[in-house]
Amino acid sequence: MPAMATQATIRQRFEAEFPNARKIFAQAQEVFPQGVTHDLRYLEPFPIYIDRAEGAYKWDVDGHRFIDFWSGHGSILLGHSHPEVVGAVQKQVARGTHLGACHELEIEWGRWVQKLMPSAEKVRFVSSGTEATLMALRLSRLFTGRSKVLKFAGHFHGWHDYLVPAADPPYEGASIPGLPAEVAGFTVVVPPNDADAVDRALASDPDIGCVILEPTGGHFGAVPIRGPFLHALRDLTRKHGRLLIFDEVISGFRVHPGGAQGLYGITPDLTTLAKILAGGLPGGCLAGRADILASLEFRPGKPKMKHPGTFNANPLSAAAGCATLRLVATGEPVRHASEMGKLLRQRLNRLFEEKGCDWVAYGEFSGWKLLPGYRGPRPTGDDFVPYSGALDKLDGPKNPALTHAFRQAMLLNGVDLAGLGGMTTAAHVESDIDRAIAAFSNALDLLREEALA
Repeated sequence: MPAMATQATIRQRFEAEFPNARKIFAQAQEVFPQGVTHDLRYLEPFPIYIDRAEGAYKWDVDGHRFIDFWSGHGSILLGHSHPEVVGAVQKQVARGTHLGACHELEIEWGRWVQKLMPSAEKVRFVSSGTEATLMALRLSRLFTGRSKVLKFAGHFHGWHDYLVPAADPPYEGASIPGLPAEVAGFTVVVPPNDADAVDRALASDPDIGCVILEPTGGHFGAVPIRGPFLHALRDLTRKHGRLLIFDEVISGFRVHPGGAQGLYGITPDLTTLAKILAGGLPGGCLAGRADILASLEFRPGKPKMKHPGTFNANPLSAAAGCATLRLVATGEPVRHASEMGKLLRQRLNRLFEEKGCDWVAYGEFSGWKLLPGYRGPRPTGDDFVPYSGALDKLDGPKNPALTHAFRQAMLLNGVDLAGLGGMTTAAHVESDIDRAIAAFSNALDLLREEALA
């Protein structure tokens, strides 16, 4: 990318480097609220526009190639446009994109879920992770006769009414725009990693029917959760007779072929899946106990949860999902992606120390988070959790001026990431990590010029 005058700001350099994106964004603003189709894709002064993607890279409309750490919002594990996934979808698209009927691929897809996920006695496909968690709550109410759900502050389970409270800071006392207070009252929120708070809540409120969580921590480990807490949670839900729901929309097939439940040896009652499940195409599912999912069946004299859905088990998503899960089952994609994630975290922390920068990287598996303004001991191993996992320190409000400038600076240096973090894939190799570290170094220098780092 061409060098810019040193006196130019990061924003000025960005605007000069991406002229085609700026023109396209002007058109998008005439169509979409604020010009974007997903909150995280909003970037000041305008987002980039991607033309194609392959392996660990993607190319934009201005001719730049980026090392990609968005990983399709976490839906890409094998790398973009993996040949086996592309071939499976091409074969199916020629046979039909929507058959308006049952088809054999949906059975194969469901059997892969049953083979890999310990909790999957039965499976029901939906179109997204949000739909999967919505179904999990409704079936829980039908099965238990209890109307409330317990969730953890900072955990995101989709944008529907019953689980969006406390997904983002501020966690206490904040109303959710568009959400009636009466509806919010059905959601009980407790701090993450606090088994005593869970025990007290379940003991004091008999109307709580289920507990849901991201088993690796909210937003894929912003505040990490580890095995001991998950085992305690399984014990507590059994003790109080409540259902346990693992939201493995992100962690499913990414931390282990069997998700967090396979890694830690814990079987929840229900599991929600999406993202990698469909190989980067739209798709989700609810998997779990047969007696709970039985409420989807037509049973004389028993209540049934109504569940249509035009794109349930869409054949294109099924084709991509089967091709992906067949490779996931070998264990190699998860192993390699996690190895690259660990290498990136280690190299980042070495870079921060060398530059005397008060940033730190942390995370597990193929995920990594960045924490600017860190005040504490430096990491000594990959199990490091800053501030002992304090919610307000790790998942509090972000500085938008810093996050926008940082992403602009990284794009100027050939790396695309989702704010202050990202995910590696099985397509990333060590040379990508080398180039990414050089990009981080240059980006930090640009931030320092503007007193942002």
